[in-house]
Amino acid sequence: MTQTSNRIFDEMARLMNDAAGVAQGVRREVDTLFHAQVERILREFEVVQREEFEAVKEMARLAREENEELKARIEALEAELADKPAKKAKPAGDAAPATPASEPPLGK
Repeated sequence: MTQTSNRIFDEMARLMNDAAGVAQGVRREVDTLFHAQVERILREFEVVQREEFEAVKEMARLAREENEELKARIEALEAELADKPAKKAKPAGDAAPATPASEPPLGK
């Protein structure tokens, strides 16, 4: 009887082992299908990937820094212009208006 019960227990252990292997295979297959579906849905909604988001975020940060530098430069140039005395402009009547060579003067 001990030989038979050992054999039955061995068969039961082998069956349980096989069932565990099948369960792991099914789990991997479900995970794969789930990930594929999630990726498809994200593509349909045009959701960006993290790498793309981080790249654009870095570009925006650099653009903000450049804008701040340019703003400071403009303010410095405006302050420099404000410190210079304004040059007197020529009176408008001194210079004759230029007429294009292709058009004849009016009245002739």
